[in-house]
Amino acid sequence: MSSVLTDVNQFQVQDWNLTFSTRITPESFMKYGDLYRQDNVVLSGTHTHCGLGGYFQYTLFMMTSKGYIKESTQPLVNGIVKSIDIAHRNMKPGRIFRNRGDLDDSSLNRSPHSYLNNPEDERHRYKWNTDKQVVVLKFTDLDGDGIGMISWFAVHAVSMNYTNRMVSSDNMGYASCLLEQDKNPGELPGQGGFVAGFSSSNLGDVTPNTKGPHCANTGLPCDYLNSSCPVGGVSVMCQAYGPGDDMFDSTRIIGHKIYSKAKELYANAVEEVTGFLHSAHQWVNMTDVTVQINATHTVSTCKPALGHSFAAGTIDGGGDLNFTQGAVEGDPFWDGIRDLVLGKPSNQTQECHHPKPILLSTGEMNWPLPWHPQIVDVQIITIGSVAVVAVPGEMTTMSGRRLREAVQQGTFRDTEVVIAGLSNVYTHYITTYEEYQVQRYEGASTIYGPHTLSAYLQKFRGLAKAIAQDRVSELPLGPQPPFFKEHLLSWMLPAPVDKTPQNTSFGDVLEQVYPVYRQGDVVSVTFVAGNPRHSGDIRDKTFVTVEIYDNRTETWEIVHTDASWETRFHWLKGSNQQSNATIEWHIPSSAPSGSYRIRHFGHYKQWKGLQQVITAYEGASEVFRVASSFYSH
Repeated sequence: MSSVLTDVNQFQVQDWNLTFSTRITPESFMKYGDLYRQDNVVLSGTHTHCGLGGYFQYTLFMMTSKGYIKESTQPLVNGIVKSIDIAHRNMKPGRIFRNRGDLDDSSLNRSPHSYLNNPEDERHRYKWNTDKQVVVLKFTDLDGDGIGMISWFAVHAVSMNYTNRMVSSDNMGYASCLLEQDKNPGELPGQGGFVAGFSSSNLGDVTPNTKGPHCANTGLPCDYLNSSCPVGGVSVMCQAYGPGDDMFDSTRIIGHKIYSKAKELYANAVEEVTGFLHSAHQWVNMTDVTVQINATHTVSTCKPALGHSFAAGTIDGGGDLNFTQGAVEGDPFWDGIRDLVLGKPSNQTQECHHPKPILLSTGEMNWPLPWHPQIVDVQIITIGSVAVVAVPGEMTTMSGRRLREAVQQGTFRDTEVVIAGLSNVYTHYITTYEEYQVQRYEGASTIYGPHTLSAYLQKFRGLAKAIAQDRVSELPLGPQPPFFKEHLLSWMLPAPVDKTPQNTSFGDVLEQVYPVYRQGDVVSVTFVAGNPRHSGDIRDKTFVTVEIYDNRTETWEIVHTDASWETRFHWLKGSNQQSNATIEWHIPSSAPSGSYRIRHFGHYKQWKGLQQVITAYEGASEVFRVASSFYSH
């Protein structure tokens, strides 16, 4: 979510579109001169685990997505720039109001053992081991008509679990859809004037899977210390479950809770945000930050490295190998393989990261490109009495609390400080020093060592002080990060040509709909399909429409697309370069009775002479009725 405010004398309010965390080159903003800059634009991801991959240019992240994929990157960049274009075009004078409240039963600390390692007196200052607060900014025009909102709540967007293979915006996206449906009645997802942004915060150790971790094969609780199961596997069997019957139901429940609280806070927001807009940004080499921890001692950050417990995963999705969380010693077998294939971590890096047993010394691995970022963003934007702290990673609950306190010191004491997590660049996790000692997944994934949080506290204090003293212009910009244009490896091969079963064409129906359905039923239809990759950038298009027939105008009206919560689009790759697309419509209780059809749109690739040609196709189901009773007419 990127929100852009530009006038320091009068707040200007505009629309936003959902964006993804990636890097925008300066050329993207040339049309606006220096209006939108590195220091006053924040890119913050909602952190769905069901989005596209292949857009992050560091080697470790490229490896998990079959390399750098331009077809993923370009639509994301174009979408972010387009969202800023739309915001700019719709800019108008307005007012901002803020509100906050607590949301229970929607989050759970997934590493309570680590949390308990924080000082007892510090823990006793808080009622919960996760942050329950939801902060909402309400945007209106000068007439008081709402045009948008943005909220922050600390929970992972992992209600959709690791078995899911569909693109999904998860619980945060569902909350956004619900609020936008409320405010834009009759509009399709992504359309309408009101935009609802649901943003991440210090969610590092927070899961939405509120039933907690249990062993999938026995039903018994997992081991408390290392989240393992004694029978049938170590970490992969330990799984946390959401409140619903399945991951879709859990996403719906958690998303609805977040939406309901945000809607309530939005409706009751009366405290107006007034004042000036300020922003401060620095690049920081996080591998070499020295922190003064007391009068006589300094500590330093480290070159990036991941510990053994990183490979164990979390209770939201465990690793398949014999790694467990909480490992403070290495494994001779895996260390030997690492040394043989990737090289042994240097003694300096091992000592710096102690007690982390290093599995991947990514800061010492640079082929074909660096495996992890070394230079990262730190950034604060203040909007009157609200400070948005843009953190380039996943802060745990207590790390976030310490950061908010650090920023609030001095002249920010009466300021609402919100943490915008996963902003601008991704650097895994940020635990407290005490949590790091336990070396669960989050500590093992704190890549700059045990003093990472201390370094960030120091840097963000510096930004806050510069804003408070009006000395931002004196801040050093810091070392520019690299922008890689070469050696971007990809081993995702081009999608092959498409073929159809004998005597069929693309878009033909293989499994037809039934004649009549009731609200609550699931409509399913299967088409002969092409590979969806052949459709390219479909930001303004759809693979699916659900349409109702309007008897008054004798036309078909689209009521759902593939962006709708109620639809699911399954592409099934078959043999002999043939594939099917199965579309489901989960009929909501609010669906009016009437005549409907489902349409599928796609593209296929075939040889024509010596050239491969991509051609559009479409198909439609038979007309079916939705009725409150099978016997109604």
